[in-house]
Amino acid sequence: MKKISILGSTGSIGVNTLDVIDRNPGKFEVWGLAAGRNIEVLAQQTKKFKPKMISLHDTSRLGELRALLGDQKVDIVTGSTGATQVATLPEIDLVVSGVVGCAGLVPTYAAVNAGKTLALANKETLVVAGELVLKAAQGKCDIIPVDSEHSAILQALNGESHDRIRRIILTASGGPFRTYTLEQMEHVTVKDALNHPNWDMGDKITIDSATMMNKGLEYIEAKWLFGLETQVDIIVHAQSIVHSMIEFVDTSIIAQLGIPDMRVPIAYALSYPDRIDCQLPSLDLSALSKLTFEPPDYTRFPCLQLAKDAMDIGQTMPAVLNGANEIAVQAFLDEEIPYKDIPEIIRTAMHNHDTRPITCIEDVLEADRWAREETRKLITVTL
Repeated sequence: MKKISILGSTGSIGVNTLDVIDRNPGKFEVWGLAAGRNIEVLAQQTKKFKPKMISLHDTSRLGELRALLGDQKVDIVTGSTGATQVATLPEIDLVVSGVVGCAGLVPTYAAVNAGKTLALANKETLVVAGELVLKAAQGKCDIIPVDSEHSAILQALNGESHDRIRRIILTASGGPFRTYTLEQMEHVTVKDALNHPNWDMGDKITIDSATMMNKGLEYIEAKWLFGLETQVDIIVHAQSIVHSMIEFVDTSIIAQLGIPDMRVPIAYALSYPDRIDCQLPSLDLSALSKLTFEPPDYTRFPCLQLAKDAMDIGQTMPAVLNGANEIAVQAFLDEEIPYKDIPEIIRTAMHNHDTRPITCIEDVLEADRWAREETRKLITVTL
């Protein structure tokens, strides 16, 4: 059985990963779980899957967690180093990185340095530290993308050499505001932004989908995963059935289609290069009335261009983009700023940053720290 640790086990990716494991008895064994502060779900997961080690980031809830676990035998680690311990257990074969945001960087990077196969859902790891992570992984471990778009690209490649690729085509649902005018966007609420038409995801990722920053981050991730020189185009596909495509040099386009359910790419990452039965309903092609494609609107969704600009500038700028976005999105969720201010605050933070080279993980963490502090100052000014 493949031994697995899951970073972010109580979040959307973690819960879906455990569901896939539960549907495939005898194939996987859960050795480690790492969570932030959701002790109720972590306790339930621990009782059901009986991991050898669990991590709780919020040390203030350790006593409550122990009470919920009762006489359950499991090693418990805590704090900022706990997830790293779970990610580097000597016995494990694969780490699922499902922590949202830059918080997943350090344990994910540690897993790669330890030579663990990485099922990567935490796109921010490659956004902020792509060169460092890929260099650490070279010759030591595989990085298997979990995002539905990057999983689709990996599947469409199917062993083809990269020099045969003309371009990668990332599909985007367009989120809840795909048809909104700029005037309508002036008045959207948190509830509006969290109402994604196709996917059931965590709050932060759902807001990123609404602003299309999520697609901008995926653009950066695709560049690192599939070649910095590879052309990456974005196209809006409202139905979320075609998860992404590759156009080859002979103009042939190969697409990966499937139901919009994260358990599908998760299952592929867990079993790669094999496939397992997800026990999910098949895509009913006869029920599809149409599949539509349209170019993204960079005026209504400026976060897309901000992400492209950050990738072009390089060095510490993608880390600043990501850190500023995380703070701005949380401020919107907390109703401190309106939706329309998210890209403007990120843009200003990027403008105020003096870009520097990245030579080690500390350079990334410092850029992230600066971006968060600068963005909080900008938000305070707008209040």
